[in-house]
Amino acid sequence: MSQLPQVWKLLQNYVKGSRSQDRPLKKNLVSPTFLHFRNNRQKADKHLKTNQDNLQKDILLQKLQTKLEIWTNSGDDGEFKVSDRQLYAEIYDLLGSSALTSEIVDKLTNLLITENQWQPILLFQRLASFYLSWCHGEFIDAPPSDNFPQQKLMAMVAQNQAIGLRQIDIYTGLNVLILLLELHRYAQMQEALRHQINFYPSGEPDTESFFTSQLLRVIHYSDAIEIGNFSNIVGEFLQGANLQAAYLGDANLTDVNLNGANLTGAYLGDANLTGASFQDANLAGANLGDTNLSSANLQGANLSHADLSSANLTGANLSGANLERTDLSHADLSSCQLNDTELCHANLSGANLRDAILCRANLANAVLFGANLSDTNLKNVHLNHADLCRADLSGADLSDAILNGANLSDTILFSTNLSAASLMATDLSYAKLNGAKLSDAKLNGAMFLGADLSGVDLSRVILNDADLSGGILSEADLSGADLSDAVLLGTDLSFANLNHANLSGSNLSGAMLNGADLTEANLTYTILEDTDVTEANLDATHWGEKQQWEGVRGLETALNVPVMLKKQLGLDE
Repeated sequence: MSQLPQVWKLLQNYVKGSRSQDRPLKKNLVSPTFLHFRNNRQKADKHLKTNQDNLQKDILLQKLQTKLEIWTNSGDDGEFKVSDRQLYAEIYDLLGSSALTSEIVDKLTNLLITENQWQPILLFQRLASFYLSWCHGEFIDAPPSDNFPQQKLMAMVAQNQAIGLRQIDIYTGLNVLILLLELHRYAQMQEALRHQINFYPSGEPDTESFFTSQLLRVIHYSDAIEIGNFSNIVGEFLQGANLQAAYLGDANLTDVNLNGANLTGAYLGDANLTGASFQDANLAGANLGDTNLSSANLQGANLSHADLSSANLTGANLSGANLERTDLSHADLSSCQLNDTELCHANLSGANLRDAILCRANLANAVLFGANLSDTNLKNVHLNHADLCRADLSGADLSDAILNGANLSDTILFSTNLSAASLMATDLSYAKLNGAKLSDAKLNGAMFLGADLSGVDLSRVILNDADLSGGILSEADLSGADLSDAVLLGTDLSFANLNHANLSGSNLSGAMLNGADLTEANLTYTILEDTDVTEANLDATHWGEKQQWEGVRGLETALNVPVMLKKQLGLDE
């Protein structure tokens, strides 16, 4: 009851639209002094936590260095001072709490090398023995008296540290794997150790210890806690790893570092390798069918004879890679970097190369049947004798490319840039070339049976000995082109620009030249049987003394017929 007057006063103030002077505003509930104190407290706590983390790292680093040196010490009898049982217990005690980081491993390696108190060969042998037993599940399946993961768990529970039994076992095994991978990498740079320390996570091929899917089981076991656990912990340490002939089908290896790794003959079908790095890795003969390699880095990698059929390589970097005789059929290579890539004899049938960059790539004898190369950058590319039948090259840039002897029959070449390209003896039969640019191209001996070249820029092209029979070149620009000895049987050249073109020795039987511009064209020794020149411009045209004009149609309506030719043909008015 004693508080009713105060309540009544608050209600009155509320009704009046004012706030009681006795009631502080919310923004003043926390004084600036308190806020300053709280911010300083947060900064101090953060600084303290950082110092504690650094201290724990230093303690772990010191323990690791000491233990790795002690584990290889032996007594006068030649036996190790630390028995195998004690070694395994100490490994779990030291490495079972958390994952090693690259920072700790780098510092540890530098300390061991600087102090020079360690014995790398013996250390490698002891850790490799532990790793093999761990892969077989010997420690986690052992009875309580010898179950080191359980003993580590009980010790952590006593210290109020929450962690599961599987986590302890996985952390321990993966940390030992990391140390073995680092020992291997270090040894491969030392001539004296190179042949004595060779670590194979799945065992060495063609030996009793080889178990092709051993590493795959480790990956699945690690990822049982959380998807991507293996990649997050071990991924950055796989550089230069020996994974020859390993079975890694369906493995999750996103963003791993496999630069310089040996994966010859390995099976990676259906694996997830998104964002993985294989720079300078050896994947010769590897099976990567249906693998996800989107945004992967494969610069300089050896993928010769590998199977990449139906693989997803969107946005991948394959610059300078060796893909000789590689199966890339139906693979997705859209937006790929393939500059300077070796692709000779590769199978790219049905592959998607849209928006890919293949500058200076070698695709000689490659099979690209039905491939999608639209809007692809193919400048200076080598496609000698390649099979591009029914491929889509619309909008592609093939300027200065070499396509001698290539099969481009029934190919889509809408708006394709082939300027200054070499297409000697190339088959372009029934190709769709509308809007294509072929200026300054070399087309000696090329075949254009039934090809559609209407409106195409063919200025200054070399087409001598080419076969354009039945082709459509209406309104095409052939000014300055070399068509000497070309076969143009029944070719549609209506309204084409043949100004200064060389047609000497060509066969124009049945060709349609109505409305064409033949100003200063060279028609010496040309076969003109049943050729239609209705309304064609013959101004300053050159012809031979024994030229046969009897079968030519439309001469009476041709424009600017030279005076001498009129006299020869009796067309004088």
